[in-house]
Amino acid sequence: MRSSLAPGIRLITSFSRDSGYRGFTLFLTFLFYTSYHLSRKPISIVKSELHKNCSTLIRPPNLNGTDNETWCDWAPFDQDNYQTLFGAVDNSFLVAYAIGMFFSGIFGERVPLRYYLTTGMLLSGLFTCLFGLGFYWNIHSIWYYAFVQAMNGLVQTTGWPAVVACVGNWFGKGKRGFIMGVWNSHTSVGNILGSLIAGIFVSSAWGMSFIVPGIIIASTGILCFFFLVEKPEDVDCSPPQHHEDNEKEPLLQNSSSNEEIFSSPGLSNSISSESTEEHTEAISFCRALRIPGVMEFSLCLLFAKLVSYTFLYWLPLYISNVAHFDSKEAGDMSTLFDVGGIVGGVVAGLVSDQTGGRASTCCVMLIVAAPMLFLYNHIGQHSLATTIGMLLVCGALVNGPYALITTAVSADLGTHESLRGNSRALSTVTAIIDGTGSIGAALGPLLAGLISPTGWNNVFFMLITADILACLLLSRLVYKEVRGWCGHSPRQRG
Repeated sequence: MRSSLAPGIRLITSFSRDSGYRGFTLFLTFLFYTSYHLSRKPISIVKSELHKNCSTLIRPPNLNGTDNETWCDWAPFDQDNYQTLFGAVDNSFLVAYAIGMFFSGIFGERVPLRYYLTTGMLLSGLFTCLFGLGFYWNIHSIWYYAFVQAMNGLVQTTGWPAVVACVGNWFGKGKRGFIMGVWNSHTSVGNILGSLIAGIFVSSAWGMSFIVPGIIIASTGILCFFFLVEKPEDVDCSPPQHHEDNEKEPLLQNSSSNEEIFSSPGLSNSISSESTEEHTEAISFCRALRIPGVMEFSLCLLFAKLVSYTFLYWLPLYISNVAHFDSKEAGDMSTLFDVGGIVGGVVAGLVSDQTGGRASTCCVMLIVAAPMLFLYNHIGQHSLATTIGMLLVCGALVNGPYALITTAVSADLGTHESLRGNSRALSTVTAIIDGTGSIGAALGPLLAGLISPTGWNNVFFMLITADILACLLLSRLVYKEVRGWCGHSPRQRG
């Protein structure tokens, strides 16, 4: 009898075949994008090793040269303009990533996702390793490191649109904000693991800080080739809800006023004329832009990602300079920012599910983040407890909106009512939103590199300004959501 089964077996058999595949896909895509971020993080940890305060170290007696201030630095980052050079290396990656992202979604819709992700992870592993090999090959050319980072940025664009499209193929509306908020912790988990792995080798042989993550992401690429299932139909599983014809309500519906927020005359005609057919063709870039809400959230993400990626690339160096930790300690301390980011992403998804206000949730977190960044810069290094607390709070407030927009909001817009369940639009919509955000990701570290020589206070003023601008860009959507909560009915369109 079933009651005599062992508790573990009863637990296993309680899950349906569909649930098993969905859980497995969620786990695999989580692992894949964790490896993407894991391979991006080492550069921020190694910076403080490439240029550090040599006066505090004992100089080897057999070392040639007479410059006592830069003998321990790695050329070409031993010059006074080292921060500008770091900014150039960062932006080689980020500019290539931003440009490539707009094309990546188009390819992602037309190429099998399994092959696309596998190729991207293998190439990313190659270029990550090549950066680290510069240590063993004794390479001191800024052009080498900039080129390798640019190529890595280009191939890493294969990741985000593909994993979101794959998750979108398997998961319907449900509690999308909460589920994707938890799933999106792969970003912070990857940053944390990347920091810890790079920190193990940074003081002894910084090349291994890149080579080990490069091997890890290449290995997950092989795993992807052998195990990823792109669509439920491939293994005779049931498709999620947004594939069904009887779904009529907009996915971003949170109140009666959302009909006004996410509607336009052009799309109304499209919905009425196409309501009975399910699209399977890839949509155009311009049509994806016309989906209501895509432009606002894309521009908001530009400034939100500017702040997040400035911390990603410069936080360890900031902690090292201001709090006077060594390279490994600064890298380990910076992981607290990502721990806070995990909590922030989950809370943002949960709150937006309960309230139905994606834009309002983002806006509130952005508003609170601005004064918290100011406080962190002024009191964040007064004590160890203050540093830990402020890093956790700032990480949650900075990464919460970023996580919500790149996951739940992107999936909502990518399966908008006007698309009638065409999950193939997910890749393009996600690429537009994240590609626009990646412009901010490129600008943030660049501006930080240019501004930081004038003082870290100015860097934080730049970050606070970006947070305020991100909040203002959502003001129209927030206004409509609040009107809906207050019981205002949408205007009738004639």
